[in-house]
Amino acid sequence: MIIYFSATGNCQYVCQRISAATGDKMISMLDCINENNYEFNDEVIGIVTPTYDYTLPTVTREFLQNAKLHAEYLYFVATYGTSPGGTAQHAKKALGKAFNAYYSVRMADTWTPTFDLSTPDKVAGFTATTESEIEKVIEKVKNRAEGQFMDHRAPAFFASIGKALYENTRKTKHLWVEDSCIGCGLCARKCPVQAIEMKNKKPVWVKDQCAMCLGCLHRCPKFAIQYGNGKTKLHGQYTNPHVKL
Repeated sequence: MIIYFSATGNCQYVCQRISAATGDKMISMLDCINENNYEFNDEVIGIVTPTYDYTLPTVTREFLQNAKLHAEYLYFVATYGTSPGGTAQHAKKALGKAFNAYYSVRMADTWTPTFDLSTPDKVAGFTATTESEIEKVIEKVKNRAEGQFMDHRAPAFFASIGKALYENTRKTKHLWVEDSCIGCGLCARKCPVQAIEMKNKKPVWVKDQCAMCLGCLHRCPKFAIQYGNGKTKLHGQYTNPHVKL
């Protein structure tokens, strides 16, 4: 069993690759939360999550804080662009117990307020090792390897700074909408924390904070949703090309 959270498809792709190789069932973390389904018993259970500001997304943290996972082999995978930060220690703390193994996979960093994904070459700068890293995770999961296998982790003190940073960056006041919006409502339907409502055919953020997954920005058919000072417009949109969201 593999339980994942994915806003732009990266973690969903990792999950699909592991599932195809191991035969383990995939389950959306959002479905678990929405159905109040937190207890699982299986021989092998994996958690796959993105890294936000060197820490866990609120969705992953909420799931793990409520989860009761019973498995002979329990593993954790964090996808990241620059560093998986403190996701390993934060996941252990949220769940209340250690995982048997911790893994990381470098993928396109969809935090486009900073990172530029506007061309295939710039995306490739992040993804050159993605496939080989996924293969290593699959091999180790099959062999039930135990230990810390994450690359580019951040020191514990830095990871705590990232958690504080995330509290600021996920404030919805940073998000805004251009006039090109066509009022399709996709952003509101897909928001993982129901932070968006459609009013007068325009998205309105009705919560002070969200997961800040930027799924709304990257999925918008008119690229009308932006963050902060508008660098996102220059840095492009990205969803993983190997999955259907």
